[in-house]
Amino acid sequence: MLRIVLADDAVLPREGLVALLDRFGHRVVASVGDSATLATAVAEHRPDVVITDVRMPPTFTDEGLRTAVALRAEQPGLPVLVLSQYVATAYAAKLLESTDSGGVGYLLKDRVLDVGDFVEGVERVAAGGCVIEPEVVRQLITRRNDPLGRLTPREREVLALMAEGRSNAAITKRLTVSEKVVGKHINAIFTKLDLPADSTEDHRRVRAVLAYLRA
Repeated sequence: MLRIVLADDAVLPREGLVALLDRFGHRVVASVGDSATLATAVAEHRPDVVITDVRMPPTFTDEGLRTAVALRAEQPGLPVLVLSQYVATAYAAKLLESTDSGGVGYLLKDRVLDVGDFVEGVERVAAGGCVIEPEVVRQLITRRNDPLGRLTPREREVLALMAEGRSNAAITKRLTVSEKVVGKHINAIFTKLDLPADSTEDHRRVRAVLAYLRA
């Protein structure tokens, strides 16, 4: 069971998420509607993961995101999943730049309609993983020129799928290759990005994804 602090200014969507997470065995320890209360709730409850909307009172611009970044600065590694109504690569970049550790996610609110994927994303972020909206990944890729020149086109493709939060098995299915081949690509990515072999694979995956999205 995850202990979750949830922030969204819209009452009905917020309560809907509370009920959804409860149905999957998780507990929302605080449900709030503004960034100031969010910070207070996190300090009080020390949750396993924070889920927050980007836009909240009073200006409805990026208060939720800025609070999330500030919280991660105060508590390095605090898992945070940001929900947004729109694709905004600048918001995603700010979140990713908030720390070198894992436990970050940026998803569109429409993804909540796919209940299984959403809850899996929450759990992956809480476990220290990285879950980024596929459309955000695509836009970050298209605005850059060869972000990681040492990688082959296939390795960049594998890393893009890793950035979407896909497991080795899911990448295997997507690329219609064997899991052994996917493992070789991932090991090559780790080597070319100079990620230390003494780190856990999950940590190396997160570091690889963050390097890719920041490149």
